[in-house]
Amino acid sequence: MDPADFDFDLPSELIAQEPLAERSASRLLHLAASGPVDRCFADLADLLRDGDLLVVNESRVVPARLHGHKASGGRIEMLLERVLGEREALVQLRASHPPPDGSLLAFEGGIDAAVTGRRGQFFILRFAEPVLPALERAGHVPLPPYIRRADRDEDRQRYQTVYARAPGSVAAPTAGLHFDEPMLERLAARGVDRAAVQLHVGAGTFAPLRPEQISAGELHEEFAAVPAATVAAVRAARQRGGRVVAVGTTTVRALETAAAGGSLAACDGATRLFIRPGYRFRVIDALITNFHLPRSSLLMLVAAFAGRERVLAAYRHAVAGRYRFFSYGDAMFVEPPAAP
Repeated sequence: MDPADFDFDLPSELIAQEPLAERSASRLLHLAASGPVDRCFADLADLLRDGDLLVVNESRVVPARLHGHKASGGRIEMLLERVLGEREALVQLRASHPPPDGSLLAFEGGIDAAVTGRRGQFFILRFAEPVLPALERAGHVPLPPYIRRADRDEDRQRYQTVYARAPGSVAAPTAGLHFDEPMLERLAARGVDRAAVQLHVGAGTFAPLRPEQISAGELHEEFAAVPAATVAAVRAARQRGGRVVAVGTTTVRALETAAAGGSLAACDGATRLFIRPGYRFRVIDALITNFHLPRSSLLMLVAAFAGRERVLAAYRHAVAGRYRFFSYGDAMFVEPPAAP
């Protein structure tokens, strides 16, 4: 598999730098069996049916970026990858010279930490206080690198889904950013049920695919949890003839991880699942997603579900139609291709 097969031309001005004033005011490209159809996100209530099950990722974005300095005075920037314990975390560190084990780091907000080890490209830090409360107090929202501005106070609310409850992600499950409470109420009134999973998104989601990931067929490790209640909700939807509609690629990875044994079962642990063309989906029937980076594993997942040529044609349609791309951009409602 060659990542170049998942490339497309994107004018930089189509990369959304700000959220819209209203969450549900975004556009929606409906990738129907017959081809792409231009809609608005409010139309989703007409695309979902009584008996469908909407599955969302309830992971909450942590203010995961800190600035500080080493004992030598050199500047350093930290980006959380994953919390390992109450006072321990796996992080990325950006500095002129990587700090060795035992180095003391002083971050803004009076947060102190020590380097205690390495895991590949990541550092293990031991904090002087509990990690998550410290980040909530002094951390910055970890906006993606293609948003070329500093985070602002309003990003703490807008780079977060309205149903987020479990802290752990360093990037938002962005397909969920389009939902507001009135939209969720409309869907419930239409007979659309809702269930939840957790997948804590790591910073590796923005990193280019490495050759060893492609050859091994595994991505960077992330935490995923699918509760028994969601397993029961999926089974109930199947029994009543409803569709399982995943909100975001993170939800897809959580559900498909839970079905890796052949049938859906509750799970709670690490996943490295790499979904790419040739993968056989076991759980989902439709997908709500944002537009993804060229050559990314997320675009490969969408292509695995809907067909590479079909998805790339839809992306060309979106570029020509001046859709807004990536985290703060517009959305897609993706249905599988028609059966031959």
